[in-house]
Amino acid sequence: MLTGNEIRKSFLDFFARQGHTVVKSSSLMPEKDPTLLFTNAGMVQFKNVFLGLERLPYARAASAQKCLRISGKHNDLEAVGRDTYHHTFFEMLGNWSFGDYYKEEAIGWAWELLTKEWGLPREKLWATIFRDDDEAERTWRKVAALPPERILRFGEKENFWEMAETGPCGPCSEIHIDRGAEACDRKKEKGHRCQVNGSCARFIELWNLVFIQYNRSEDGKLAELSAKHVDTGMGLERVAAVRQGVLSNYDVDFMRDLITATEGLASKRYGADATVDVSFRVIADHARAVSFLIADGVAPGNEGRGYVLRRLLRRAARHGRLMGLKGPFLHQMATTVVEVMGGAYAELRSEEGRIRAMIRAEEERFAETLDKGLALLEVALGELRRQKKRLLSGEVAFRLYDTYGFPLDLTEDILSTEGITVDQRGFERLMEEQRGRAREAREISQVDLRIAPEQEIRFLGYDRLDAESRVIAIYAEGQGRKEIGEGTEADLITEATPFYGESGGQVGDRGVIKSARGDQLEVIDTQHPTPQLIIHKGRVKRGRFQVGDRVYLKVDAGHRQRTMLNHSATHILHSVLREELGAHVRQAGSLVAPDRLRFDFSHPGAIPPEKLEEIEKRVNERIRLDAEVRIEESSFDEAVRQGALAFFGEKYGDRVRVVRIGDFSAELCGGTHVHRSGEIGIFKLQSEGGVAAGTRRVEAVTGEGALDLIRRYEERLKEIGELVRANPDETVEKVKKLLLQQRELEKEVERLRGQFSKNQIPELLAKRQNINGINILITRVDGMDNKQLRETADQLKEQMGSGVVFLISAGETNVTMVSFVSKDLTSRYHAGNLIKEVAPIVGGGGGGRPDFAQAGGKEPSKIGAALKKAEEIIRQSK
Repeated sequence: MLTGNEIRKSFLDFFARQGHTVVKSSSLMPEKDPTLLFTNAGMVQFKNVFLGLERLPYARAASAQKCLRISGKHNDLEAVGRDTYHHTFFEMLGNWSFGDYYKEEAIGWAWELLTKEWGLPREKLWATIFRDDDEAERTWRKVAALPPERILRFGEKENFWEMAETGPCGPCSEIHIDRGAEACDRKKEKGHRCQVNGSCARFIELWNLVFIQYNRSEDGKLAELSAKHVDTGMGLERVAAVRQGVLSNYDVDFMRDLITATEGLASKRYGADATVDVSFRVIADHARAVSFLIADGVAPGNEGRGYVLRRLLRRAARHGRLMGLKGPFLHQMATTVVEVMGGAYAELRSEEGRIRAMIRAEEERFAETLDKGLALLEVALGELRRQKKRLLSGEVAFRLYDTYGFPLDLTEDILSTEGITVDQRGFERLMEEQRGRAREAREISQVDLRIAPEQEIRFLGYDRLDAESRVIAIYAEGQGRKEIGEGTEADLITEATPFYGESGGQVGDRGVIKSARGDQLEVIDTQHPTPQLIIHKGRVKRGRFQVGDRVYLKVDAGHRQRTMLNHSATHILHSVLREELGAHVRQAGSLVAPDRLRFDFSHPGAIPPEKLEEIEKRVNERIRLDAEVRIEESSFDEAVRQGALAFFGEKYGDRVRVVRIGDFSAELCGGTHVHRSGEIGIFKLQSEGGVAAGTRRVEAVTGEGALDLIRRYEERLKEIGELVRANPDETVEKVKKLLLQQRELEKEVERLRGQFSKNQIPELLAKRQNINGINILITRVDGMDNKQLRETADQLKEQMGSGVVFLISAGETNVTMVSFVSKDLTSRYHAGNLIKEVAPIVGGGGGGRPDFAQAGGKEPSKIGAALKKAEEIIRQSK
């Protein structure tokens, strides 16, 4: 069995032999990508290479990259501890080609490493490819001799990788392994079928091979890159679990070392109590994460990376308290992290003293408020129980955060055991008020003194998309400027503007600003940081601009129009959600962009597919009504009294703007909208999911974006029809029929295998011996997998009654063995010990109980020696 450290070294050594430069893991704080809070993949340090902004002295690279997924779309925090495979911190093994080798080498080396170097069973491995990547399929069949039925095609969601909405991208090929029916974690779900990409733990992805061969332009079109790249990634924790024969990532050697350390501190045993096991896993995971974060220079704080570190530390501290650990303990876990991983990451050893000291200080600081916060929470919970309510007020959650240092996810984690949720909207409202006060104070202080505090930039963009005005302030590189020249990136402020500044979820306008001299500034974004300010952010394309210049401002009409469609559609969606799901639905956040809309709202659970269909239908019905969109102004109190809904994160003055669509939607909104609902054209939902406890998110497209999506769906349906030789109307039935045929064939294969095994029983029984007065059967039966071998041994044991069975089977490159000992003989013969001694002969390892054990190996040529050894051991046991 290879340890985690040995697997990491084996991976890097293998690719070094293939001419790769082994590159040190980059920091968890990305140096070259300010858009990321943390490094979340191995390719992050090479992003500029893929973008053509950087050249390296080598064309092939390999690394073991430390990664953290706890922010943005990659956020696994809530799931950590509750299952056995999620982590915040993990290691990603990867290899890269920068315009050098391509698919054949990448696939060939991956297959060689997995099957020849690590001995994974070929028959258990599957490959997925992008739906039209014929080259990848040919390569898999050529290099790995994979049969067509184990090369599966999928669409963009599973098998197409994109760095961003534009830029380098390409198809990918994933390698999955079948861990057997016993690994499925959804057995009890009615209708569940284990399959690749089937969302259960039987088939898991081991390795993702990305082939970067295209560049996606802003119009969505793909163009071939002149230089094609390879970017691969494989999680160390997952491959270690497979290689070590365990089903849980937390049972691999380096995670068990951390759990063992916690067992010693808490005087409890992992595996004895499922509830306590959650805390074991949380502590093991978070101990690694906080140690690496501190080693890379992050310190606990109230913002950004520092706050993430603080959340992890406090979450671990609370789980320690659940296990009975009253005082600081996590700093002691850091010592184990250093012992286990310091050989691969020298920064852990060099920073061990600082890591321990910083963790202990934070533990002690939180301990001062933890008990008080828990007491406050218990009082609030008591009141909820008395009133039979299931929602903790946002005020209590905010007080726990603001006064006692409880991150919201910690409060939610505590409440989840009692089925209670937090009033997200109330909490976010208080948080936004606090952030808004700080933001306004900070941003207003940065305004150029030439702008009087009472001066307000006039917004003209509700009625027009162009205007003339005067430049009153210019900022570049954080400093006020009187003049800027060609190529300068700057913020430009005018007395009045038709440009809408980002607010209320709607993105800012784009366009151009010109002077009478012919100077031109391209506006790439518009911001609205305070009620008084609208800032044009852009780059001087030609000439120069000075404070005092008269300028002509023109908004990109297409960008604005597409954004307006999505904004008005968001209002209609909100009204339909409230009607279909209930009046509890409240907006909790939104994004209104030209290409899509995103809407977050309060709701306690997932929305069933049939309900989503009804919501989409109702939205489109209201679009087709071609209802008038009316804009009114009134006092805030009057607007709310008349039923207008207030949006998340907005601050309202005495006078507010009300957007009414027909007689079905009325909201306070400062955004831009269509004149009639029919202009939206069509609305199409793309996804629905959870973003936090009690908060759901839907994403959708409208207009041309919706039509493009429908066309893509039609193309996929057509492709499927061509594959199964059916027209679109017959495709579904044809696929159902093929799946039914496949299931029947699988059953028949299984039946024939069982019959074959059963027919072998008399022949095998004839080979039994009498050794030391005991029925002993030691023999070789080839062509059987683990399951068949166990079933055959079980039948032999039943027919033999008292006795010992040892069977061994060979595949092309692997060996499987199993041993049974009848209960009456376990005092003389131990199946686990027998396997443990024999397995190394065939290059494997394993063990088990006194009455049953199994193992694998990778040297079929030594089966004869293994059989001889098994008989020798049994003869010597008396």
